[in-house]
Amino acid sequence: MSQISMQQVKELRDRTQAGLNDCRSALMESSGDMEKAVEIILKKGLAKSAKRAGAVAAEGEIAAWIAADGQAGVLVEVNIQTDFAARNDDFKAFVQKVVDVASRAKAGADLAAEPFPGGGTVEEQRQALVGKLGENIIVRRWERLTVDGGKVHAYVHMGGKVGVLVAVQSAAAGATQKPEFAKFVDDLAMQAAAMSPLWLSKAEVSEAAQQKQREIFDAQLAEEGKPEAARPKIIEGKLAKWMKEVCLLEQESVIEPGKTIEQLRAELGKAVGGDVAVKQFARFQLGEGIEKPSGDDFAAEVAKMAGN
Repeated sequence: MSQISMQQVKELRDRTQAGLNDCRSALMESSGDMEKAVEIILKKGLAKSAKRAGAVAAEGEIAAWIAADGQAGVLVEVNIQTDFAARNDDFKAFVQKVVDVASRAKAGADLAAEPFPGGGTVEEQRQALVGKLGENIIVRRWERLTVDGGKVHAYVHMGGKVGVLVAVQSAAAGATQKPEFAKFVDDLAMQAAAMSPLWLSKAEVSEAAQQKQREIFDAQLAEEGKPEAARPKIIEGKLAKWMKEVCLLEQESVIEPGKTIEQLRAELGKAVGGDVAVKQFARFQLGEGIEKPSGDDFAAEVAKMAGN
């Protein structure tokens, strides 16, 4: 069995809010596999939900660009080691130039190899800036959304900590020029930023993902002592509720409580005189999935909690 470090225990506790002993036991059971340990915690009902690895912060900035005609947009995340360096003018200028590169690149392109404004490639300029600032910099990910006969809209929250792109289409003449359409796409982007959906609709949720969630619910109900015969109906009810939480169109609107995004989409179609379709969305949270080294002494913190 692999050695379990205090840092691993701390990360699991941060992600699940479960007790220290429960976190240590889950890590031992999973032989140190963090994702399996999270699942063990969930199955034992020790946490109602677990933060995705994205809850572990990394510094930098998320930035967006929208084409003048509103038919395309890009979202870019560039990471750096410290918040102090993320506020540096040279870093912020680099981020904006990377966004400019992304605005002209084909979807799926490797930005590192793309030509950089002023000479060289993005990768060459990244290396130069690393040498200047003394911190590692990563052009981590980017996304391009396009739409024909609609609008791509961007929303960047908390100074670049969260970024969202949404692509909404309508066949109705002049629909994108109407204030109702503009309000819907703006509210939709803020909804995605606030509620962290994983999928656009129920149709996108794979059977494998649904089955995994069923297994988690089943294990939780077993821990609670629910009879096996009673579990299937309860599980399906929990799964239906979960789908409403993780699918953007199924979520209750944070702007208009009591209505789902799907209901608001249908209402907008009637208002603009033609069907409205939410085609895609992209959501980046700064540092999502990146483990940032912690400077605290977790062993000392545990000893303090124990009264030593």
